[in-house]
Amino acid sequence: MKTIKSLFTSTKPELLVTGFVFTEGPLWHPDGILYVSDVDAQVHYKVRLEQKVITEVIRDGSGGANGAVFDKDGCLVICEQDARRVVRYEPDGSITVLVDKYGDKRLNRSNDIILHPDGSLYFTDPDKKGLEESDKELGFASIFRINLDGDLVLLAKDMNHPNGLGFSVDGKTLYVSNSRPDPHLHAYSVDNSGMLNDSRIVAEMPYGNLGELSGVPDGLKLDAEGNIYVTGPGGIWVWDKYEEFLGVIELPELPANIGWGGIDNCTMFVTARTSVYTFKMTRPGIPKQF
Repeated sequence: MKTIKSLFTSTKPELLVTGFVFTEGPLWHPDGILYVSDVDAQVHYKVRLEQKVITEVIRDGSGGANGAVFDKDGCLVICEQDARRVVRYEPDGSITVLVDKYGDKRLNRSNDIILHPDGSLYFTDPDKKGLEESDKELGFASIFRINLDGDLVLLAKDMNHPNGLGFSVDGKTLYVSNSRPDPHLHAYSVDNSGMLNDSRIVAEMPYGNLGELSGVPDGLKLDAEGNIYVTGPGGIWVWDKYEEFLGVIELPELPANIGWGGIDNCTMFVTARTSVYTFKMTRPGIPKQF
């Protein structure tokens, strides 16, 4: 029988770097760089892994950079939640706004983003926190897709606060964490056109004794075996590919997001409040972009 410990070479996290305010959006590059956003400080960084130090400020005044991914061309794409948009960092250093509106209405607070195998981008846009009522234009929380031609497609709007997201190994299921007010792991089937159907709750993820201060369902990743990892109340919650719950891995600080990396893609990077931690895993993560 599989256990949660069998997925980790050690369940004790290793501190990579600290000194931030609130870390998010860990994204590994094979040049030995980890991109990390300090959301509250509004700064996006590069961390040189072998030195375990911040080596470069990519952008000061980052618009609340949160979830990040490399697009099909290898460009960095980021959800800027405070600026309410999704942007791409071009090779020449310029910034291209991919989307900031659905129709004529501004996005809420774009949160996390992933790459579909066909090159399109899927992202979450929750609306229940961080915006004054008068600033809300859409009136609903959403999951969107940015097509290759740049068109924005609304995929779902039945969740209260969609946050982290990830595709199953076969690409036929999209898992999404719901942060509030009903914390849980959600799932949709993905049809051949990339649209979402069969909305369902996989598992509840109740808050701890301190309510949301105990942590909320947030970042989400899967490994090559189909195991599901979600940062949530008290640590990293883990399910196997059959959606059977395996347990929670605790960290010294509450985690917010997860990224895969390393040459074998078996290193898990975890952003947790003021720090970034790592785990060495026994299964590689997906997707492996390089």
